[in-house]
Amino acid sequence: MIRLERRPTPSRVWGAASPLLAVALTMVTGGLMFAALGQDPLEALRTIFWDPVLGEFAWYFRAQLLVKAAPLILIAAGLAIGFRAGIWNIGAEGQYIVGAIAGAAAGLAVYPSESALIFPLMVVCGALGGFLWAMIPAVLKVTLGTNEILVSLMLVYVADNLLASAAVGWLRNPDAVGFPGSRNLSQWEASANPELIAGTGMHWGVVAALIAVIFAHVLMTRHLIGFHIRLAGQAPRAARFAGVAPARLVLFCLGLSGLLAGLAGLFEVTGPAGQVSIDFASGYGFTAIIVAFLGRLNPLGIVAAGLLMAVTYVGGDNAAANLGIPGAAISAFQGMLLFFLLAVDVLSNFRVRVGRGALA
Repeated sequence: MIRLERRPTPSRVWGAASPLLAVALTMVTGGLMFAALGQDPLEALRTIFWDPVLGEFAWYFRAQLLVKAAPLILIAAGLAIGFRAGIWNIGAEGQYIVGAIAGAAAGLAVYPSESALIFPLMVVCGALGGFLWAMIPAVLKVTLGTNEILVSLMLVYVADNLLASAAVGWLRNPDAVGFPGSRNLSQWEASANPELIAGTGMHWGVVAALIAVIFAHVLMTRHLIGFHIRLAGQAPRAARFAGVAPARLVLFCLGLSGLLAGLAGLFEVTGPAGQVSIDFASGYGFTAIIVAFLGRLNPLGIVAAGLLMAVTYVGGDNAAANLGIPGAAISAFQGMLLFFLLAVDVLSNFRVRVGRGALA
């Protein structure tokens, strides 16, 4: 008989080793998947992981790493705070989309003004858009007891329809006859989010991601709210006796994660993406869930996990272009990371016992 036996306390060794083991299992299983697709698995893994960091054209790919990592880190930093409290915001993708739409709409409302206040206004509106979209599942949870997982996830599909409506309707560029999408915000100086240091890929979204990581680290380690968040996640009954208000915690965690997701959307629509378009939804909100767990819900670990996931994005595009690997296979490869991480995480709380044993 093979059974799982709960450990008296979670294993620190397995807790630290599980992300590394999950990455190793992902590479092995991914290699088998690439072999089944008729590709040399070692060549595929080299193209995805080695070339963007240390390959011949790594100087080009490195700039793309920050571009891809910034929104993932920014969103994951907010999600991790809620996850630590047992508050599950699965709809960050919708908050990311609405933040982009709200920020872009604020800027385009005053086009073609060149005021220096336009970009700060767009940043505020983008953050507010993501915050308000996250408040929908938050308010419904604290007032009606709804499940924030289902509500936040369903709102992603509502946001997708808002995005399509904006791209082909009320935000469409009137000068682009027959083509959906807004004006190019990255080419309008008042709303552009350009590289701050040429050739590095660093823009204001990268700066915001670093600030968010520092803020999250200080909040979780030095502030009373961080203590309440940790206590609510680890011992909900003890949290109630300690005076933690569950409703306030739900509003705070969902609001903060929505705000950061909205900021990520705003910085993306004014920079790398450049415009509100039908295909603007890139899946960053869902991938950030993988980043949060791969980083052990720790702000500093999220930075490393975000960069690793950015490598799979950049390397995946490289593999698709040079080796012909389908994009769906790259997405499956990324999803394996979360699958194996959750699977291996079981060993942090349980021991595997082999042999005869009494059934409960």
